[in-house]
Amino acid sequence: MIAGMKKHKFLSAIFLIPFLWLGCTPHPQEFEPNAGKANFNSVVAIGGSYMAGYQDGALYSQGQENSIPALIAEQLKYVGCPTFSQMLIPENQSVGLNSKTWESNFVNASKLGYKTDCKGITSLSPIKNKISDILAHSLLNAGNKNQNNNLSLPFVSLNDYNNPAIGLAFGVNNQNPFYNRIASNPGVSTIIDDIKSKSPTFIISWLGMDDIYNYTSVGGDNKTIPTPNEFEQNLDNILGYYARQGVKGVMATIPDFRNFPYYTLIKWNNAVLTQNQADSLNDFYSMSSIFDHIRFTPGNNGFVVADSDEPSGFRKMKEGEYITLSVPTDSMKCFKYGLVINFMGNRYSLIEKEVKIIEEAINSYNQIIIKKANEYDFALADINLFFNKVNKGIKWNGADFNLEFVSGGFLSLDGYHPNQKGYGILANEFIKAINIKYNAKIPETNCTNCNGVLFN
Repeated sequence: MIAGMKKHKFLSAIFLIPFLWLGCTPHPQEFEPNAGKANFNSVVAIGGSYMAGYQDGALYSQGQENSIPALIAEQLKYVGCPTFSQMLIPENQSVGLNSKTWESNFVNASKLGYKTDCKGITSLSPIKNKISDILAHSLLNAGNKNQNNNLSLPFVSLNDYNNPAIGLAFGVNNQNPFYNRIASNPGVSTIIDDIKSKSPTFIISWLGMDDIYNYTSVGGDNKTIPTPNEFEQNLDNILGYYARQGVKGVMATIPDFRNFPYYTLIKWNNAVLTQNQADSLNDFYSMSSIFDHIRFTPGNNGFVVADSDEPSGFRKMKEGEYITLSVPTDSMKCFKYGLVINFMGNRYSLIEKEVKIIEEAINSYNQIIIKKANEYDFALADINLFFNKVNKGIKWNGADFNLEFVSGGFLSLDGYHPNQKGYGILANEFIKAINIKYNAKIPETNCTNCNGVLFN
């Protein structure tokens, strides 16, 4: 399924999983836990897909139970935090949004299994199945909405936090089903209303990720990123409101998209051609004066991508541009997708001008997050810096982790969200930030119940 991936990388994960599980041993208490200057009597979590525990392209109960805020809250029990409740997807079920909406609206969580591609080659690949709208709606029908401390919502922009329409049922007027399942009064209440109803004394937050990655994940296709001014105003309306009342909390910076295999695994120049293939394509493009600027050579070539700034509207991709993991790889392998007639669609590519938009947004958002954490007197987890470290490789519980797809042990099978062990590692970065800021002594998690890659 994945262009350019070698089978041994997948197979190495098979031997890695048991080792990681055994490496999770109880953490010795080397100090007397205390809350320091923070008040954890009412903990509320807000954020996007990362804070909700989304992984493997879906939401499911074990991922939610081992989400960043849930793992932090488990450690906060040592300092008197009451129960942290979540509205879980039914056990042994999963539901996620399908990026290929023409196939289905919903899919279940990916698992690693054997898949045969269009060339008849069988290899280990992430496998997900479509699920019906009827099943998805039943899974998204939550229980007691009063007992829910995690108000994190996958793929919801901060611009929607005061919009009651985001709580409508999934359909024409609302393409995000996740607030509807937890909203106190769907279609009437807002996310901000429901946060206030919890009267938080401490807020675990990671805001801004989905505002940027909703755009990035679809190549900017029919999406925009809220401006830095909008983002800052939204932070003031959400977190600033509580900071002025003396509520404490933690915020986090946003990592660079190039840390994620979702954007880097399939290379921009992975169109490998023989001399005959290059000649054939050159003959095809030379038939039109509009496209005769597109030329191919033997070896690696950039795919052909749409670019409105080009006179012809199309050109070859170049270094510093990216293809998303959602691209139809069978079409690339067997039907010359991205080379002839069917040029690389905008929803599957990030070209130079889009990369610049994303870079500027991440830099601006992070500057605002750092400024506001100081202004609100919140702890700051510099997850942007931490992801750069993970990318180079870290050790946790005696095991090696990095951001390699599947074999790195940190990310799930969607190439963007962490697996449960990755979430455990990130939870500890939040705990470290809280301890430093509030002179607290909260023990870190060893994530003993966290899974890595799941196999069929």
